[in-house]
Amino acid sequence: MGFLFEKLEVYQRAVSWAETIETLCETVAKGNYPLANQLRRAALSISLNIAEGSGRWHPKDKKQFYLIARGSAYECVPILDLLHRKKLIDDPVYENFKNEVDVIARMLTKLVQNVEK
Repeated sequence: MGFLFEKLEVYQRAVSWAETIETLCETVAKGNYPLANQLRRAALSISLNIAEGSGRWHPKDKKQFYLIARGSAYECVPILDLLHRKKLIDDPVYENFKNEVDVIARMLTKLVQNVEK
């Protein structure tokens, strides 16, 4: 059957995005391991917290994990900025990654708002 959170579009996008980030990190990790590692962990944390929040019974607990997922999405932005400034990712790649994490963050905001209702 599967878990209900697996049907959420935000979860599916977060997993796909983490996979894409993983591929990016494989190329930029050389000499930039701390940045790549932190980006990898923050990207993965988004889907992990969606899953964990979905498994919580009380709405306040759900909301807290969804907010943590949103915070992880925001955490990725300055790392992407640094990679871009260091010329490790070019403009189109940078914009693509930022746009996708922005969409995920907005979806998480709506998920939090739905828990509040």
